Amino acid sequence: MARYKTLNVAFKETYQNQGMLLPPDLNDLVAPDHPVRIVNDVLERIDISDVLKLYQPGGKSSYQPRMLLKVLVSGYMNNIYSRCRLRQRTELSVVGK
Repeated sequence: MARYKTLNVAFKETYQNQGMLLPPDLNDLVAPDHPVRIVNDVLERIDISDVLKLYQPGGKSSYQPRMLLKVLVSGYMNNIYSRCRLRQRTELSVVGK
């Protein structure tokens, strides 16, 4: 029993002040009064069932058509009509630049 007295108690490290890689909710990245919130609310109410019927099952997964429509409308609101510029702008928005 005497040999156990020389061991130290080891505790796991705590990281209470560690930054988060992603926010808890992506909505935290968008200001409450940002115009894109209106775009989101309006396009969530639109019936796109006819568009969804055009998609064929199988193959690689596709992006949600409603999400793509939101990206397009948001781009048009910012005078972005080029597919390439829209992609670049979307990538910059996601990474926060």
